[in-house]
Amino acid sequence: MNSEYKIGDRLEVTIQKIVPQGLGLAFAENLTVFVPLSAAGDKLSVKIFQLKGKTAFAEIESVIEPSPVRIEAPCPYFGKCGGCDFQQMNYDAQLSAKLDMIRDSLKRIGKIDYENEIAMIASPKPFEYRSRAQWHLETRQKKIGYFKRNSHDIIDIEHCPILDPALDNTLKDLRNTLNWDGFWANRAEIEAACGSEGSVSLYSPEIMEPTDDISFESGDNKYFYSAQSFFQGNQSLIPQLLETALSGAGGNRALDLYCGVGLFTVPLAKSFEQVIGVEGNERAVEFAKRNAANARIENANFAAEGVAEFLAGHELEGTDFVLLDPPRTGTEKDVIDRIVKLHPQHVSYVACDPSMLARDLRRLLDGGYAIESITALDLFPQTHHVETVVRLVRP
Repeated sequence: MNSEYKIGDRLEVTIQKIVPQGLGLAFAENLTVFVPLSAAGDKLSVKIFQLKGKTAFAEIESVIEPSPVRIEAPCPYFGKCGGCDFQQMNYDAQLSAKLDMIRDSLKRIGKIDYENEIAMIASPKPFEYRSRAQWHLETRQKKIGYFKRNSHDIIDIEHCPILDPALDNTLKDLRNTLNWDGFWANRAEIEAACGSEGSVSLYSPEIMEPTDDISFESGDNKYFYSAQSFFQGNQSLIPQLLETALSGAGGNRALDLYCGVGLFTVPLAKSFEQVIGVEGNERAVEFAKRNAANARIENANFAAEGVAEFLAGHELEGTDFVLLDPPRTGTEKDVIDRIVKLHPQHVSYVACDPSMLARDLRRLLDGGYAIESITALDLFPQTHHVETVVRLVRP
């Protein structure tokens, strides 16, 4: 084909592999092509919808020859809904693709050639696992659901197969019980979370009803939280997440940065003389204090401020262990440099975005740390997202 491509051109391509952001990678003459919703080995007819120099983004028009790992997506909204983007692959292929994405980010962004094994911990529940959701509403049309792919139009969802059944039933009930005429605006959002034994918490600034507190138990620890505070969205993997991030940790002082409601703070306090949890969300800090008190922990303190500001404003020499679990956007400026200056012997980095992880790992390695282990946990089946825990040590 002529190397002068334009939007709307059709190509036949074969997907080589899945790369970060869950896109299939293919090549045409003088062109690199990224294709969403594809599987490695697919032979496809695609249509270009975006061009950037010698890079194109294209949508699937037809599957000429399906990959051996391609399956029929079980959700009727798949391909239209902007939530899931891996349902076209069997579960083993999803896990393999996520490991490839982590290695790609490490090498391409962090310039890290990590040759050791990256362990993958699969989700016990590839479906019906998600215990957090944000639902979008069009109040005049009485729609409730998720955004369409690449838009802010709303798909009215009657059943979401990745939701915990308690949330899926709540979604169905809301459609029938909401006071649709009580909303001022045409657009609104509802935050939803569920805990143990089917308890559900809902929050929306458009709804005047109070937000219920709910709880989740992991081993000997009980965590209270609500839809207004962050908590892990796949509760079936929380024990493995805690074990992976914290096993063997102990000493004088530990910092739990971006601590949320204290998921890691509570078990850390049982292995360290002092633990400080830092979190910018004041409501989450209130829950963290409650969770520590419920566990009868007296050696944990919490700071309701941004992590960068906290590290800049406190004397923290003698810190042995730092755990950080930043949001998807990664750490703020200077956070990694300030951690390096503290010289903790061990760092445990919990990341939900491989690209941000790779960026920060490069800084930690340049600061004198070495990677001890990398473990992936599939907290987000049917999507390209993956949780990664990296344990680092200062030789």
